Parts: sequence; structure tokens; C-alpha cells
Amino acid sequence: MKYLSVIQHTSAEYLGLMEDHLEGRKIRFNYARPFTEKGKPPNINTMGDGLVLLGGGPWGSAGGRDVPTLADEITLTRAALMTGLPILAFGLGAQILSIAADGGVESTPLTFKAGYAQRTDDTALNGYLPKRFAHVTYMRDRPLPPAYAKVLAEDEDGHTAIFQIGENALGFTGHPGFKLAMAEDLIMEFEEGPEDDTKEAFANLRAMKTDIEDALVPIMTGVIQMTGWMR
Repeated sequence: MKYLSVIQHTSAEYLGLMEDHLEGRKIRFNYARPFTEKGKPPNINTMGDGLVLLGGGPWGSAGGRDVPTLADEITLTRAALMTGLPILAFGLGAQILSIAADGGVESTPLTFKAGYAQRTDDTALNGYLPKRFAHVTYMRDRPLPPAYAKVLAEDEDGHTAIFQIGENALGFTGHPGFKLAMAEDLIMEFEEGPEDDTKEAFANLRAMKTDIEDALVPIMTGVIQMTGWMR
């Protein structure tokens, strides 16, 4: 049975709809919560079969409001890349993956958007990534993947939505298993909220619930194949 280490940066954001997909494939996962009093990132020697880096709500990585464990997580992610351990990263996690892979990040305000992204590579996720799919972001700052990264999809503004490092490391600027309650809890958890009016994002998110669930089926199929978590 495969085992994944998942780094959580806020109590509100977790694997969401992805949990059922992993449990249905008998893939175990454990949340590491460095933001708690006794929490800390996992150890590279006990990380198991993969590393998952979740989003961070208002936490970023470009210097404006960096997540406190940024340096430790970059080191851990770089070690995972060097050893070939599969990595799945969302939002802030995708920024950390980009930095660890010698890419960068761009400073942007905290935003909450629920829209769609477009596939740019027909072979993305072993051909399972839908041509157009729901793309939900709640994030400060933006990853700038290294030149050698493969861009798999772009958002409605032309920015990278999904990128691939090597054979089995994937960065998503959005969260493919995002749930409405996660956005509500993120806004309640922190005093700082998105600069823009969130009413439109919430309305869009409610309307695209089925689209998120439907797109997650092929996305998870491709992710599982690329990471080898069913072998």
C-alpha cells in the first residue's frame, strides 16, 4: 500500500475531493501541519511514496508574506526532486516546487478566482487532462516555472495553470479538488482576505461544482499513472 506525506499550510485547505480518489485506490496519506505549535514538515527519510504540497491561503513565497516554513520546504522539495520522489503541488505548493526546481515566483496580490483553464499539451497527464477544465485558485503570488519545465495548461489570463518537472513532479496553480467550504473557511481563518470582491468567485464556484467533480476523474487517473502510486 502506497503512503503519501501531505504538507498542510492552513487548517482550511486540505486534499478536498481528492481524498476519496486516493482512498478508493487504497493510497494512504498523512497530513503534516507545520503551522501548529508542535508541527513540522516531514523528514525526507520517512516521507513514503510521494510528497504533496498544499496551498497556503494568504501565505506566499515572493517576500510579501512568506509562509514561515518556506526555506525548510524548499530544501525538502529539492531533496524529493533529487531522489526522484513523486511530487504533487497546489497553489503555494506549486510556488515551492518552482523555486526548488530553480525557477522563481512573481509577487501578486491575494486573489480568489473560480474559472477555467485550457490544456496546452495533448499528452498532458498521459493524455488524461481534459481540454478545458475547472480551475480554482485562492493564492498569493504566482510560480514562474524554470525554462525546462513542461507547461501543460494555462489559465484564462494566459498564465501557467499546470506545469511538469521531470517525469513525476506536477505543479497546479489551482486545486483540482477544491470545495466551496474550503474557500469559506479560508476567509474565516484569516483576517486578510482577497482584495477583489469574492461574490463572483463564490457564485462561479457554486455553479461549477459538477464540472470540478467530472474533471477530477481523468485528472486523478493521469496523476496516479505519472506518479506510479498504483504500482
